[in-house]
Amino acid sequence: MRKHGLAENGGTIRAGETLRNLTTKGLEAASYELGRPLTEMGSTARGAGSSGATHPMAVNETVIAMLRPKPDLKLLTGEPADVRVAALAAVDAPAGVGTIASYATEVPLPATGTWGAPGKGGAQADIVLTAPQDGIPLLFIEVDNCHETAEEIAAKLLKYSRFFKRQIKYTDGKDKPMWRTRWMARVAERGEAPHPPVLIVFNHIGARDPNRTVPRLQELTRPLWAGEPADGFSSYDRKIPIIATGLRNLREHGPSGPVFLRFGRTHMQPLRDAIGNPRRDAVLARRAERARAQQEEYQEQLRRAAEQKRAEHEAGRPVCVGP
Repeated sequence: MRKHGLAENGGTIRAGETLRNLTTKGLEAASYELGRPLTEMGSTARGAGSSGATHPMAVNETVIAMLRPKPDLKLLTGEPADVRVAALAAVDAPAGVGTIASYATEVPLPATGTWGAPGKGGAQADIVLTAPQDGIPLLFIEVDNCHETAEEIAAKLLKYSRFFKRQIKYTDGKDKPMWRTRWMARVAERGEAPHPPVLIVFNHIGARDPNRTVPRLQELTRPLWAGEPADGFSSYDRKIPIIATGLRNLREHGPSGPVFLRFGRTHMQPLRDAIGNPRRDAVLARRAERARAQQEEYQEQLRRAAEQKRAEHEAGRPVCVGP
C-alpha cells in the first residue's frame, strides 16, 4: 500500500509497534471499497504515532474484538504449530458482530450545526456499529484508556443525550430526531422509544480503576439511563441504554460473552441482552400468548355455537312421513 501511496508510516507507539495510517489517496480507495462517502472515512491521523497513539490503537483493538474475524486456515500452511492452534481456536470461537463495513470511527454527533460542519456542544463517537443482520441495528461505542474521570465521561454522555434529543425538519416537513435521518433503529413501540445504546469500553492502561469509575459514573448519569416501572418491567422511553465492559474481557469473550454491565442492572450479560429489555420482551410475549389463547377460545366458542345452531335447525325440520 505504501508503494502505491495509499498508506504511510504514522510513527511508533510507546509499545514499539509501528503505526500505519491511510493517506488521502488511501482514504479515497477505502471509501470506494466500503461503499461509503469520503466524509465518513475519518482523517489521515498524521503524527498519531509520535504522540503515542494509545487511543486510536485501543479503538482499533475494540473493533477487532467486536468483529472477531476468522482466519483462513488455507493460508496457514507451513506456519508454526502454535499459530495454527491459535487460528483453530479463533475459528471455533463464537462469531463477532457485523463486517468491517459495519464499523465507522470518529463520527461527529452534532448538537448544533450540521453533519458536515458540527457546532459546539456535540460529541464525537469513537465507533458507530450498524449490524441489523446480527441483532444490533445501531450501537455507539466510546473507548476510554482510564485517563478520564467519571465526571469527564458523564459530560460526554450528556452530549450524546443532547444529540439524541435534537430534532430537525425532515424531507416530509415534519420534525424528526436528527440521528434517525442517518441511521435506522427500532421505532417507537407501545409507547416506548428508547435512544440508541452507548457502550463504554475501558482499556485499563491509565491510572484510574474502572471498578471505581463505573459506580460513580452510574450515579452521575442516572437521569440519562434509569427506567420507569411499567407493570412487570422497566420502561426506557427516551432513555439511553448505557453499557460498560473491559477491553480485556471483550477480547477474550467477544460480544456473545457475559461481560457487559448495563447501568441499573446487577449482573453481567451478553451484549444483545444488555442493550435490550428482556423482561419487557417476556412480559409482552406472555400478554401476546394470552391474547392469542383468548382469541382461539373465542373462535372455538363461535364454532360450537354455529354447530349447535345447525343441529337445532336440523332437528326442527319436518320429517316426511310415508303413506
